[in-house]
Amino acid sequence: MELDHQERESALPTVREEKNRIIGGTLYLVATPIGNLDDLSLRAIKVLSGVDFIAAEDTRNSLKLLTYLGIQKPMVSYYEHNKRERGEEIVARLQKGESCALITDAGTPAISDPGEDLVVLCGERGIPVTGVPGCCAAVDALTLSGLPTGRFCFEGFLSVNKAERREHLAALRGESRTIILHEAPHKLRTTLSDLCQTFGETRRITLCRELTKRNEEVFRTTLGGAVACYAVKEPRGEYVLVIEGASMIAEGTNTFWDGMSVREHVEYYMAQGMRKNDAIKAAAHDRGVAKNEVYQQVL
Repeated sequence: MELDHQERESALPTVREEKNRIIGGTLYLVATPIGNLDDLSLRAIKVLSGVDFIAAEDTRNSLKLLTYLGIQKPMVSYYEHNKRERGEEIVARLQKGESCALITDAGTPAISDPGEDLVVLCGERGIPVTGVPGCCAAVDALTLSGLPTGRFCFEGFLSVNKAERREHLAALRGESRTIILHEAPHKLRTTLSDLCQTFGETRRITLCRELTKRNEEVFRTTLGGAVACYAVKEPRGEYVLVIEGASMIAEGTNTFWDGMSVREHVEYYMAQGMRKNDAIKAAAHDRGVAKNEVYQQVL
């Protein structure tokens, strides 16, 4: 029999309480903000407040978040270089009935993160794992990119080993899905150069930095344009790179500058911090014409 409106309303608190109840012996993957603290969900706060202990990538960094929230909980560090030993310790506590929240410095645990190994270990030992969804920089950047979102692949960080990097990029050359990468500011120029050499100058890319923060920037351009831009502009903040897939090129999809006049195209690059001459060069790259031809049109 269907509940009337009043009965449904009276039932809601019970449903909510049950859904948010902390269960002993369970690992909770809690997504944390990637920049804006107001993005932390109410459920995440309840879980962080209710678990027996918290496993954090960097306990010093996580302590700042917990202090901001007024939460005091025992913490243990769990990161790439201690994940084997500490993973066993965490699992042992879970097997004794304690509950644990796993968090990273920013974003969703187990995505390009050693939390992946802890989830596998819990699965092997029959320990329940549940997620408390929230921020994910890769998905946020994808939605802002202006590139196809129906099919995509997340590739994390490229290797710093030159041979492994070349092999990785070569394997992606024919990838038809939208490609998502993470990159640190001090490596951005090298990565853009390698991407340009592998995929060509006309491949579209959206560079997202400082997502959800005051200085958030979403820069849509081509790989050639990105290389030209950051040759004169200093990379700042953590980047998410969203690159169009190979099939999109073959199908002749629209470029970000379709509908722009030559002058608007140049002004777009100048708005990203490029000098006029460099902006002219980048626009010429995009359009496949001589630099002088663009220069004459913006005089």
